[in-house]
Amino acid sequence: MSTFSSLSTATSLPNIPRMLPPIGSLHLPSSHFFPKFNFNTKTSLFTLFTSTHKPQLRYKSRPRASVQCLFTGIVEEIGHVKSLGISENGGFDLEINAKTVLEGVNLGDSIAVNGTCLTVTAFDHQLSEFKVGLAPETLRKTSLVELSPGSPVNLERAVQPISRMGGHFVQGHVDGTGEIISMDPEGDSLWIKVKTSEALLNYIVPKGFIAVDGASLTVVDVFDDEKAFNFMLVAYTQTNVVIPLKKVGHLVNLEVDILGKYVQRLLSNGAVKPIESP
Repeated sequence: MSTFSSLSTATSLPNIPRMLPPIGSLHLPSSHFFPKFNFNTKTSLFTLFTSTHKPQLRYKSRPRASVQCLFTGIVEEIGHVKSLGISENGGFDLEINAKTVLEGVNLGDSIAVNGTCLTVTAFDHQLSEFKVGLAPETLRKTSLVELSPGSPVNLERAVQPISRMGGHFVQGHVDGTGEIISMDPEGDSLWIKVKTSEALLNYIVPKGFIAVDGASLTVVDVFDDEKAFNFMLVAYTQTNVVIPLKKVGHLVNLEVDILGKYVQRLLSNGAVKPIESP
């Protein structure tokens, strides 16, 4: 079985706070659920991506307002990346070990991986794993490019009509990334401050909702001068999401509240007039 070569330093892609460790070999079970892969053993996934696709700066994405699938931002379980590879169609494949999100899963179902809505293309209940495809644009706009075998990831299945809405409306459409700039404990809680683009910060308000790596959280304060915002994780949340496992300088996926997107759209096209001060 072929193995991937070690990942080399990629200096051409900005805003990457750390280099990915080497990727090990991909185990392909005999199950018919897993189609044959076409691997390139002479280069790494990360190097291949940066050499075959024009690098684009992070923070350039604009919020979208279309709903295709829906999540609540309540993480169901923390899965672990099993392997990364190159698919037959030239895209990238991500294989994840998980259990809870595989209950009742079907091909074509949507699962949010660190807040990114991805489509299940293969699964195996006996091995407790599933596979999703990644487009180059997904790697450019999200922090998934930092994943390596063993990386923990937040997982959530798309909601059904009978599901409880425990968090807020999350589409799984990552609006951009943010960089963790501080992590400060206070008692058994953890304060985290994230820096992002000014464009995204316009949609972030104190006491408002935001999805960070797919987890529904409440913004505490917004710091316009730092282009940052913060939030607090209680002890229970810290043990059920991947954010506390990251370090200062690491990236997180951000999705702002969809209601703010609609309000901005209505105001920008003149459908609703802004309220004037008396």
